[in-house]
Amino acid sequence: MPAPRQVFVAVIGAGGVGRCFISQLTSLATRLSQSTASPTYLSLILLSNSKKTLHSSTYLPLSLSSWESDLESCTTSALSPPEIADYLAAAQAPVILVDNTSNQNIADAYPLFLKKGISVVTPNKKAFSGSYSLWNDIFSAAKNGTGTGLGGFVFHESSVGAGLPVISTLKELVETGDEVTRIEGVFSGTMSFLFNSFMPVGGGGGKFAAEVKKAKELGYTEPDPRDDLNGLDVARKLTILARVVGLEVESATSFPVQSLIPKDLESCKSGDEFMEKLPKFDGDMEKIKEEAAGEGKVVRFVGSIDVGSKKVNVGLKKFDTSHPIAALKGSDNIISFYTKRYGENPLIIQGAGAGGEVTAMGVTGDLTKVIRFL
Repeated sequence: MPAPRQVFVAVIGAGGVGRCFISQLTSLATRLSQSTASPTYLSLILLSNSKKTLHSSTYLPLSLSSWESDLESCTTSALSPPEIADYLAAAQAPVILVDNTSNQNIADAYPLFLKKGISVVTPNKKAFSGSYSLWNDIFSAAKNGTGTGLGGFVFHESSVGAGLPVISTLKELVETGDEVTRIEGVFSGTMSFLFNSFMPVGGGGGKFAAEVKKAKELGYTEPDPRDDLNGLDVARKLTILARVVGLEVESATSFPVQSLIPKDLESCKSGDEFMEKLPKFDGDMEKIKEEAAGEGKVVRFVGSIDVGSKKVNVGLKKFDTSHPIAALKGSDNIISFYTKRYGENPLIIQGAGAGGEVTAMGVTGDLTKVIRFL
C-alpha cells in the first residue's frame, strides 16, 4: 500500500462561500483519509479573514469543527499576502491556498504564491479579469500555465458560473483543437432572476423597479443593486472566457458594457437612495419590454464573445420565446459554446450559477484536481 500523503490547506475568507467550503473540506478530508488505495491527509494550517489570521507557528492542524469560535477568539491581526506566502512556503508538505474572497490585493499576490510553489484555487474573478499583465504573470508562474512549470498549480473554475463546468469545458474545447466561434449566455444569477420575472415568456411581469426590489429582498442582488445593474460582474466573466479562448482582452472595461443604472441615478449616495428613486425611470424599461413584446420576443441581459471579430459585448438583447435563453427559470445561468465541431447546435451548460454551496463546490472540485496533480 502506498505511503499516506500529507497536504496542507490554507483558507482566506470565511464568509458565505468560505463557510460552505470549510464544511465541504471537512467531508473531503474524512473521505480522502479513509482511502484504501492511497490515503491523503488534508490539514488546515491557516485561516484568515479581513481582520484576523488563525495559524500555528509549528504548522499544527487547526480544528475543522471549532474553527468559527477559534477564529473569533484569535488575537492575531490579519497577515499581509507576502507574510502568508512566507509562512506557507516554509511548510514541510505541499500547500494549497484557497482564496474565497473578491479581494484585489490577494489576487495581485497570486504570482508570488505560485512562484513559491504554493497552489491556488479560487472563485476570485478579480485575479483573472483585472489587467492582462496580471493574467500573464499568474499563468507564467503556474505549473499548469505557460511558463517553466516550476510553480504551484492554479485553478479558478468557480470564477465563472460558480459550480458549473464552464471554464474546464471551454479549455477542453480549445485544447482538443475545436474552433470556438462564439460564446453567448446569461452569466449573472441576479440578472437572470430579474429579467425572468420582469418579462416572463407568455407575458406579464412587474415594473422594473419593483422587480429589482423583489430580487434584493430575496437576496439575489448585492446589498447595493447598482453593483449588479452596472453589468461589471458579467463583464468580468466575459473577460475571463475571452482570455481562455485566446483573446488578449485588456480589462473588463475595455469593451461595450450596457449599464442599467439611469444616468441621473449614477451619483446616488447610497443603495437605499437609488432604490427610492428608481421607480421614476420605469418608463424607459417599459418601452424596451413593449418593443420586444411587439416582435414576439423577450428581452434578456446577456454577454457575448464573437471570437473571429474579437468583439466582446454585455447588455440587453431580444430573443425569440423558443430560444433556450428565453426559457431560463429562476436565477439559472446558461452558457452556449458555438464551435466548428458542434455546428449549428451549440454546446449548452445550464444550471445554478450563484450561491454559497454551488460556488464552494466549484472550489472544492478544483482542490481535488490539485491534490491529484501533486
